[in-house]
Amino acid sequence: QVQLAESGGGPVQAGGSLRLSCAASAYSCTGWFRQAAGKEREGVALIDRAGSTRYADSVKGRFTIYKDSAKNALFLQMNNLQAEDTAMYYCAVKQTACALNADSVAYWGQGTQVTVSS
Repeated sequence: QVQLAESGGGPVQAGGSLRLSCAASAYSCTGWFRQAAGKEREGVALIDRAGSTRYADSVKGRFTIYKDSAKNALFLQMNNLQAEDTAMYYCAVKQTACALNADSVAYWGQGTQVTVSS
């Protein structure tokens, strides 16, 4: 059983930054999803084994996904956070197509809450 432990969430003021971490870099496709209250879970950013990245339009230019394979660590650097970024953020491992949807997600982390106040 694979356990993905996220860390780094918390409260932050609008315009601030946070960095999320997850022990999940040694897979073909890993990334971050988020789910706001009353909304469906959505893909935020993915990175494949070659280091190619994909971002949701809403976070492009503000969020950066990267990994440290030597430490088996996956990161999401979030800058210029806005109130609409408030959500539970989940680390995920996908088995097949590295696309920004929840299809073929093999493992989910337990989530870390990000709350942005304006």
